[in-house]
Amino acid sequence: MNHALVLLPALAIAGWTLLILLLIPYRRFMSVNRGEVRVNDFALGETDQVPAYVVQANRNYMNLLELPTVFYAVCITCFVIEEVTSLGLVLAWCYVLLRVAHSIVHVSYNNVIHRLSLFAVSNVVLALFLFTVIVAVLTLAGIVGS
Repeated sequence: MNHALVLLPALAIAGWTLLILLLIPYRRFMSVNRGEVRVNDFALGETDQVPAYVVQANRNYMNLLELPTVFYAVCITCFVIEEVTSLGLVLAWCYVLLRVAHSIVHVSYNNVIHRLSLFAVSNVVLALFLFTVIVAVLTLAGIVGS
């Protein structure tokens, strides 16, 4: 299997992160134009005056800069060791889809139970993906048998 395929889900989530990043100024400008906040409410981050729909975009962006860093490391490790399996690709794409779904819930209707469920399942998928790569690295290193 072409080991470069594992970079596609990593690039997909990176692209999604940039889309969420674009949502932040859009919502900030919208809230200022509506008179909900003043520009100075963003001088040091966000004051208590900033509406939830604006805060949600920023918080989701921060979420996408946190745990997905582990995902990037796992994808890059797969690429470097040239060990990409069908299972690994399925897990990688499932992680991306779950994180996109998590973002959509977070920046739209923001049901905490739905959001938490998607987040939790995505973490299980990431842990499984990481486990498969750990086994591959240990096998390549001769620490465990193949």
